[in-house]
Amino acid sequence: MKAEDLKLEEIVTFNDGALSFRGRRVVLHDAHAFAQLRKDLTDMVGLEPARRVLTRFGFAWGQADAGAMKRVFRWQSLEELLQAGPVLHTLQGVTRAVVRSLRIEDDSSFKMEIDWYNSGEAEEHLQTLGKSDHTVCWVLCGYASGYASFCLNREVFFVEEKCAARGDKVCRAVGRDRLSWGSDIDDTLQFFETEDIQAKIASLTERLRQKTREVERQQKRFQEFGTLIPPGIAEVRSASFRKILDLASRVARFDSSVLITGESGVGKEVLARYIHDNSPRSAGEFVAINCGALPESLLESELFGHKSGSFTGADRDRKGLFEQANGGTIFLDEIGEISPALQVNLLRVLQEREIRRIGENVQRRIDVRVLAASNRDLEHEIKDGTFRDDLYYRLRVVEIRIPPLRDRPEDILPIARFIVKKLAAKLSLPSLRFDADCIEYLQRYSWPGNVRELENALERAAVLSENGRISRAGLPSCVFTGVVPGHTPSYGPALSLKEVEAAHIQKVLRHTNGSRSKAAKILGIGVTTLWRRLKEIEDKPQKRRIGD
Repeated sequence: MKAEDLKLEEIVTFNDGALSFRGRRVVLHDAHAFAQLRKDLTDMVGLEPARRVLTRFGFAWGQADAGAMKRVFRWQSLEELLQAGPVLHTLQGVTRAVVRSLRIEDDSSFKMEIDWYNSGEAEEHLQTLGKSDHTVCWVLCGYASGYASFCLNREVFFVEEKCAARGDKVCRAVGRDRLSWGSDIDDTLQFFETEDIQAKIASLTERLRQKTREVERQQKRFQEFGTLIPPGIAEVRSASFRKILDLASRVARFDSSVLITGESGVGKEVLARYIHDNSPRSAGEFVAINCGALPESLLESELFGHKSGSFTGADRDRKGLFEQANGGTIFLDEIGEISPALQVNLLRVLQEREIRRIGENVQRRIDVRVLAASNRDLEHEIKDGTFRDDLYYRLRVVEIRIPPLRDRPEDILPIARFIVKKLAAKLSLPSLRFDADCIEYLQRYSWPGNVRELENALERAAVLSENGRISRAGLPSCVFTGVVPGHTPSYGPALSLKEVEAAHIQKVLRHTNGSRSKAAKILGIGVTTLWRRLKEIEDKPQKRRIGD
């Protein structure tokens, strides 16, 4: 987990009459009322006692938040955990906190500088007490001190050096561990004198852990129960995918053929649409077809069209997808699945920019850009003699390889949040959001099915959500166990013959990396028969998963 990944709606539960911050009740308070409290405290007990009360209040608040952050999330580093404190203050509307610098040297030294913009505390002071000749962000200093002390398990104190309440442009505080401060902190220590808050917070944290484990045990009974939604391109965080988008943007301006490769579910069609939408052909049609989903005869008719009477069932002239995409883009997904004969026809189309419908001799000119995709190693197919090298080079003027989701984990959370927004509209769940307990599992899972698997898992979790909150209980068990269903199928006596057949077909397809021609050869059946069997498997609802 990184500090920048925190979202208020995922860590605070909004229930009727109560707000819960990861199991700890919180309340909203009015800034004007708190300003009056500050004034009353100062008037009744004096400036220094008021400062002591408010500093202690902030210190306890900071330690409680730090305890929640350590309990709920697994942080990439101690630095990320420490920076989460300022992020929380920003999310809570207290101030806009910006970390200027952070240095940790084992147990020997700690220093952190924070700027507080639009400090609510400075505003409260100015509102009721007027301009000050001293710094006034006592709650903020207490919070930062308590948060860092809990995270580092040693005394840390923040001292404000600049403050908007006395005319400075920004409020600024410096935090150091007690040893690093030396005698410079002596005059400030009186405002931090308090009981053993750390021990109380640790005790509360352990009780909340036990409560969370109990809730998980009660929800296990729900854990045994798609359209690829495009990732939020504007929210890409990984350097690898940013490079891909940059390359796609550059090749989009030209009509050159592009071969998009990568594992199933990474978003090859999404990238193809991105190229089309950013090309001079964007006003034309984008036509996509999965070449592996149809037998050879049907695929040829779909691509090139046919003349009436050219075969049984051809009761009228029909134009193919190449003609339909004229002036636009055609996307040939799973191009590695097409037969050698169809490869020859496709090569001629790419060379001559002409097509001929089945059953006629008329050559028809086409103006179409070709984008292709494959999840297979086509160079290996060329060596095996199953894919033509001349067609390969025609298709691969530019190759763009999309890395799997596991190689760009920093993109998982932005994509997941984008998917949740889409699901909220699709399922009419306007308040749909994540519960913090599932975020870590989403980021740690390898997602062998990539974005498609992520989308399906989140739709399942959304359907099973309670009060619009996606929790760990709704996710497939593999997400938090790491065991991918179907990778080690077991053909037990409780399975029907059809279920065993379906499992074996899927296992052979995995063995051939999705090649239906190779799978059909191993199974001893024709490609058309395999296609029909797969269609039956997809259409028939499964009572249980093989290998679960």
